Formats: sequence, structure tokens, C-alpha cells
Amino acid sequence: MGLRTVDAGGLPIPCLGMGTWRMGERAADRAEEAASLRLGIGLGMGLIDTAEMYGDGATESFVGKSLKGVPRDSYTLVTKVCPQNAGRPAIFSSLDSSLKRLGTDHADIYLLHWRGPVPLAETVGCMAELVRRGKARRWGVSNLDVADMGELLAIPGGDGCCVDQVLYNVTSRGIEYDLMPWLRRHGIATMAYCPLAQAGSLRRMGGDAFESPVLKAIAEGHGATVAQVMLAFTLRLGCVAAIPKASSPRHVAENRAAAELRLTDSDLAAIDGAFWPPTAKMHLDME
Repeated sequence: MGLRTVDAGGLPIPCLGMGTWRMGERAADRAEEAASLRLGIGLGMGLIDTAEMYGDGATESFVGKSLKGVPRDSYTLVTKVCPQNAGRPAIFSSLDSSLKRLGTDHADIYLLHWRGPVPLAETVGCMAELVRRGKARRWGVSNLDVADMGELLAIPGGDGCCVDQVLYNVTSRGIEYDLMPWLRRHGIATMAYCPLAQAGSLRRMGGDAFESPVLKAIAEGHGATVAQVMLAFTLRLGCVAAIPKASSPRHVAENRAAAELRLTDSDLAAIDGAFWPPTAKMHLDME
């Protein structure tokens, strides 16, 4: 069964992809990590997320080398510009450098990594110019909350934003209160990073998810793993694309299977009881 897609400004993207933070850092791991990326693309998880900040460009270089020879139209490439580089003239040289490291002539989606010193209006104008030049097919943002997004859309051309990439997982659900509904109303995709809560290391409401008796019981009932239940939860609404990091082919295959897992109403009620949904505005979690 093919993966469901999420609409990102008219660009269909797989609902499940792969993050690359800290990939390529250890020489001993690179062959397995590269094989993981290629396997994921073969399984339809061709949403590849990286950033110029990761390893000061080393991760982009690793991704480019790993995907050499892989048909460019078989994956959707996302990279991100650092806030200090998100204006004129730095953004143009930043993207050119990223593309050179990635071994391609365009990014499918280019994101502002987080809000910084450059005015949003300047970044929007630059992003639109990069799209016109064919350097990026779409553009978006990361780590922007509702107030920032409202300011962004009030800028001429701001409605070109196709995605907001934010931290979202079963232990960090604050965006369900306001940001996620706002993005849906405005036709902007949600892209979830850390959908596995950094392999359980993020302890928010309810503690370490991988040690949760509730998630363990749900996983056992489906013949699945806790990680698969967490991914299924993140993907349940159909408007979210998740980008878990998977450094081994085994984990890639496990993640892919999670896209077929459908949680029941009783599963979701049990999750709400253990990792409660927000009832008020919460601070936007970031990593």
C-alpha cells in the first residue's frame, strides 16, 4: 500500500519521511545510515529533512553523497536556512551552498529554521525570489507559533508558506490546542519533528513515553512496538507529515509499517488519559 500524502502548497509530500540530524557524524555509522536513507526512499518515505546548521553543513554533504545516483524525482528534499542567513544577500549564497553539498540544483521545500534577527517581510521576499529562480519549489517555516504565523500571513506573499515544521509527539501535544487547527484553516501543512520524542528522551507530560504502560499495552494489542504506536498517533489526523530519524534499515522498515497502523477510539482515549491533550495555550516546544 502506498503512503498517504499531505498537501504542502500544492506539492504532495509523503506523510512519513526521514530526519537526518546528527547523521554522518561517525564514520563507522555512515554506510548503515546511507543504506537507511536509500531504503526509506524505496519504501515511499522519500521526504528527506536536513538543514545547513546540522554539522555546519556536514549532514547535507552526507545526504548528498548517500543519495548520489538515486533518481531525484523519487524523493522530496527539505533543507533549512539559519535565521541569521534568512535575508539579503546571505540567503541566496546559503541555499547555493546547501544545494552544492546536497548535489542537486533545487530544494523541494526551503524552510526558515526559526525566527531570528531578519524581518519576516525580508525573508518572505527572498523566499519568493528563490522560488521564481527555480532554486526552491516551495518554501515554509519551522518553529513558528500562531502569533508569528499570523504576522507572516499578513505580509504580501506570506500566503506562499506551505508548511510549518514543529516539534510534535505524544508527550508534546501543545500545538493541538491552537497552532495545528490554525494551520489547517489556512491550508498550511504541519511537519512533525521528533515524533518519537527523541527515542523517549524528551520527558514532558506523562514522562518517558517508551516506558509508558499504556503505550506498551496498546502496542501489544496491535502486535506493534511502542515507537510504531507513537508514529501512528502523530499521523492519525491526516494533516501531519512526520520525519523521524532512523539510522538503521530495521528502524526504517519499522517506521514504514507504522503508517499502516490504525489506532482505535479506545486506544486514543487511553493515550489521552496518560498524555493529556492541551486545554489551554501552551508554550511552543522546540529542540
